[in-house]
Amino acid sequence: MSLQAWWLFVVMTFVVSATPGPNMLLVMSHSARFGLRSAVMTMAGCMSALLCMMSISAAGLGALLHTFPAVFDALRYLGAAYLAYLGYKLWCAGVAAKSDQDVPVPDQAFRSGGSFYRQGLAVAASNPKAIVFSAAFFPQFIQPDRPALMQFGILLATFTVIEVSWYLIYAVSGHKLSRFLQQTHVMKNFNRITGGVFVGFAALMAASR
Repeated sequence: MSLQAWWLFVVMTFVVSATPGPNMLLVMSHSARFGLRSAVMTMAGCMSALLCMMSISAAGLGALLHTFPAVFDALRYLGAAYLAYLGYKLWCAGVAAKSDQDVPVPDQAFRSGGSFYRQGLAVAASNPKAIVFSAAFFPQFIQPDRPALMQFGILLATFTVIEVSWYLIYAVSGHKLSRFLQQTHVMKNFNRITGGVFVGFAALMAASR
């Protein structure tokens, strides 16, 4: 592809990836509550789902969802239900304080890395609009007179680098935020705020057309 088309893709992807969404919020929340290592596993889960969905889109599923809106709606409602469930779990997440000092201990502090990966995978996969988006977005930068597979590989690699970079920014921000979560009531409020935002994302997904 031309260098001009690639740079345009970089700029647009940079702006789209920077926009806060369920993936970014989950990475930041896990980093703030459980540490950077947990956030890295969450990132890996999110990226696995996104790359899989975009590859599926390249294979034509995006056009299928456009052709059969009922399939898209079913996936959208399932995704919205999962995000609402996740928000509810965050809202109700228990925090136990040590007896000698008011330092909160998340009730899921001993979760395995695999559980963070699976949750990142589920949150990213819960949004079928990623398939439709990539089906409409990527072809705008692919030149038909050149090998499409190689161009798609370049775009996918570029998207991965930009998306992971923003994940890291959100994770580091969440890690810095953790210093303010050293009091039980602050962490409870943080859990409720992030839980409420996830429910809001669920409502937006369910209402979108």
